Amino acid sequence: MRRIAMVLALALAPVQLATPAAAQDHPDFSGFWAPEFGEVERPQDLLDKLPAGVGMVEDTGVLEFPRGEFGELVLTPEALAYAENWRPENDMTLDRVCLAPSIVYAIQGPFPWEVFQTNELIVFKYEYFDQTRLIFMDGRDHPGDDFPHSKMGFSTGYWDGDELVVDTTHIAASTITNNGLDHTDDIHMIERYRLSDDGKRLMATQWFSDPAVIENDGARFISWAAREGEHVYPYECDPTFALEYAARGGD
Repeated sequence: MRRIAMVLALALAPVQLATPAAAQDHPDFSGFWAPEFGEVERPQDLLDKLPAGVGMVEDTGVLEFPRGEFGELVLTPEALAYAENWRPENDMTLDRVCLAPSIVYAIQGPFPWEVFQTNELIVFKYEYFDQTRLIFMDGRDHPGDDFPHSKMGFSTGYWDGDELVVDTTHIAASTITNNGLDHTDDIHMIERYRLSDDGKRLMATQWFSDPAVIENDGARFISWAAREGEHVYPYECDPTFALEYAARGGD
C-alpha cells in the first residue's frame, strides 16, 4: 500500500516546466530592433571593457568611409596596398553586387533585425541580405579548423551579468569597411550586448582581430531602438542595381 501511495503521489505531482529565458536572471533581448543614427549615448563602462589600444571604426549606419579612410585601424602594408588599388566599380558588377558581406561589416548596417531568445539558443535574424545567425548558449566549444566558414561564422555566447557576450570564429573572408579593407578567414570577433535601463535601447560593442590585415584590433559601438510589433522584411537584392550604377557613371 505504501508503494502504491508513493506512485500515486508522483503521478499527481505538478509537472515542472522549463523556465523561459525571460524569467531567468538574464535580460530578454527578444523583439525587433532598428538602428539608431547620429549622436547616441555611449555607456563608458561598456566601452572600457574593450581591450586596450583598439582602433575605433566610426562608420555605423548610413555613413561609409571613402577610399583611404579606415578610422583608427592600422593596416598592414599588404592590406594597405590592396585597399589603395580598390575601386567601388570592382564590386558593382552583376556577379558581385548581391554578394552578402560577413557579419563583421553587416552588424553596423542601416537595417533592422530581430532577436528570438531561449535559454540554450539565441537567434539573430537580420533584414540585411536575409541572413540568420545562431548563438549557441549551451556551453559548447568552437569547432575545429576543418569546420566550414560562412558569412555569419560560428557563434557561442554566455552571460556576464546583464550583458550578452558573443564569441564568433569561422567567418568567411569578406569586408571590414567596404572600401577595400577585407578581412581573412582567421578574423576573430567578440561582441557585448546590453539593454538600457528602460529596455528601449540595445547597445553593443564589437571587437575584432585579424593580424594579417590590421596591426591593431578594431572596434565599433552600435545602438538600436526597440520597435514593438514590427518585423524584418525580405531583402531581395536586385543585381540590376549594378547596371543603374554604371549608367549613372558610378555615382
